[in-house]
Amino acid sequence: MLDRITATRYVTPLREGGSLPGIVEADDLGTYVVKFRGAGQGLRVLVGEVIVGLLAERLGLRVPRMAVVDLPSSIARYEADEEVQDLLNASPGTNLGVDFLPGAFGYDGSRPPPPHEAALTRWLDAYTANVDRTWANPNLLVWHRDLWLIDHGAALYFHFGWPRRSPDPQRYAAQPFDASGHVLADVGPPAGAVHDEAVAALTPEALAAIVDTVPEKWLETTDWLPDTDAVRAAYLDHLAARLANPTAWLS
Repeated sequence: MLDRITATRYVTPLREGGSLPGIVEADDLGTYVVKFRGAGQGLRVLVGEVIVGLLAERLGLRVPRMAVVDLPSSIARYEADEEVQDLLNASPGTNLGVDFLPGAFGYDGSRPPPPHEAALTRWLDAYTANVDRTWANPNLLVWHRDLWLIDHGAALYFHFGWPRRSPDPQRYAAQPFDASGHVLADVGPPAGAVHDEAVAALTPEALAAIVDTVPEKWLETTDWLPDTDAVRAAYLDHLAARLANPTAWLS
């Protein structure tokens, strides 16, 4: 389970991203980058963050610690910025907090990761269909000389279509992935070189535990997925199907 904490003060927005995450202080005395349930992309972004972040951890990659952040409805009344106030008013309840890494800076290629780590990162992004790790938006931080993976809300694209169509694990399994524009494309061996290692780490039990970690209140039902158990099963089916069909997406 993710730790559950309560926000005590909204500090400042981070305007680099379209969803307007914010830096928030919490009752555990920690500082977090919070991604809000009321942002335009909706709850599925939070689900993607949790699943892909935990997949990365399972592969031995660095991801800032995640927590469920309870946002009191009263916190918005002290915010002068109307856009931020609207977002806070739309987000009471559980949101996603990601540990704030003070002094971290964006990856610029000057300190590439070890080859094996780069290959695992590219493998993860191909597996989760994460198109948002390019030079236009690296979504990598360097902190204490180590590489940290952030911002996975654009991955697992398949769940964004569920309100309009039924889940289709085999369609996702066959979806190719173009790694030529990846920010780490020229670092390390091909992602296929670490495939067996990744598969060994992502056992059926590990995948089930990762999906089960997603808070129930973030799982959105549809006409085809009538309850949260069905939603969890759909995620697991998609992840398992793609893992079983690497020739379609792994280069």
